[in-house]
This record gives sequence, C-alpha cells and structure tokens, in this order.
Amino acid sequence: MTLRVALLLLFVSLSAGCVLSGDFNPMKTSKGRDEAREAYVQLGLGYLQQGMTERAKVPLKKALELDESDADANAALALVFQAEMEPELADQHYRKALASRPSDARILNNYGSFLFEEKRYKDAYQRFEQAAADTLYPERSRVFENLGMTAAVLGERDLARQHLEKALRLNRQQPRALLEMAELSFEDRHYVPARDYYDRFSLLSEQNARSLLLGVRLATVFEDRNKVASYGLQLKRLYPGTPEYQQYLSEQ
Repeated sequence: MTLRVALLLLFVSLSAGCVLSGDFNPMKTSKGRDEAREAYVQLGLGYLQQGMTERAKVPLKKALELDESDADANAALALVFQAEMEPELADQHYRKALASRPSDARILNNYGSFLFEEKRYKDAYQRFEQAAADTLYPERSRVFENLGMTAAVLGERDLARQHLEKALRLNRQQPRALLEMAELSFEDRHYVPARDYYDRFSLLSEQNARSLLLGVRLATVFEDRNKVASYGLQLKRLYPGTPEYQQYLSEQ
C-alpha cells in the first residue's frame, strides 16, 4: 500500500465517521475535528512528497477551514508554496505557523532553509539559532549544519567551523557538513584534515561539481595523478557547463 493510499483511507474513515457511528458525528466534537485536521494535513503532506502540489492544497485548505491558525497545516502549506516557487505565500504561511508555535524547532529549521534559498542569510541564521535552542530536537545536528553553511556564506569562517564541528559531534554522518569542513580546511591549507573530511564525505554521498573540483585540488596537493585525472574526467562528463568545470580548466 502506498503512502498516498494509506493516507486517503485514513481521511475517508474520518469523513465517514458519522455513517459508521449511526447518528454520532465526530466533527461536532473537539477530538473529532482535531483528528480530521491531522488527517487532512497528513494527506496534504503525502501529496507533497509525491510532487502533487496542486492536490496537496485541497486537504490543507480543509484543515485550515477547521482551524485557520493550525501550525502544522500552515507549515505544510508553506512547503507547498515553497515547492511552487511562490516565496511571498510561503513566507506568509511560515509566519502563521510560528505565530501558533513560535518555538517549534522543525518549523523554524524549515523556515530558515526557505530564507536561505531566498538569500536572506541573516534572517535564516536567526531562525536556525532559534531552532538550535531546542536541545531535544531529534534533527538538531541538521540545524547546526545549516548554521555552519549560513555562517560560511556570511563570511564568518570561525563561526562556521564551530557550528559544523558541533553538527558532526551530534551526527558524524552528514555529507554536507563534511564537505564544508573539507573546503574550509583546504582553504586554510590544512590539507591532511581536509583530505580526511573529504574521504568521509565520499563514503557517504555521490559526488557533485563542487566536491569533484575539491577532489582535484586535494589530489594535486598530494600528487595523486590518477585521482586528478579521474575527478577531472567526471567533471567534464557530468558537469561540463558548470563554473566548477571552468575553474578546473583554468587551474590545469
């Protein structure tokens, strides 16, 4: 059974409650409305995960009709509009979600990621900081990874390193944090740590244009001609039109 079918069955069972229970209508009780709203949100998220953003709006709209201030429904709708590249609407619903639950680390982290996408780096950093304050948030390592990435973009290299090291202490298997640490270490000419971070990254993730360029540079430092050739060939074959490939050509 697919996620969408499972969620649809859940939604149908709630909607049919008044039939299955005789004269009793669960929508007239607070508990029934809460369960229906939760089902609508889960159904909307199920559609969103499958890339069906237009369909996702239908149950999410119904959830908001039951409670227009519901944080989960607004946060889900924010993700929908973010996927549809409607930044003003996404921002609006993120703010509505946080108005109901201002300390929700998940919503704060998602909002920060949205702000980062919009290049609003200082605002993103602030939201990530707020999310990191929740010491019991199970994805806290991701928050520190995001803090590190944002600090790096803002030019705060030492701060970026602190956040990324914290992220890796919480969870050693974070490819983005490892690649960023490899890049920072290489730029600081700490080549052995840079290679260690890079090797750990390579075990966890597929290569991308940025990582392949760094691989070429590290292999050059350590005079590994085979890896220089291999990474260069992958850049040419997979990412020929990228700035990273053009940089690679200029460095040869």
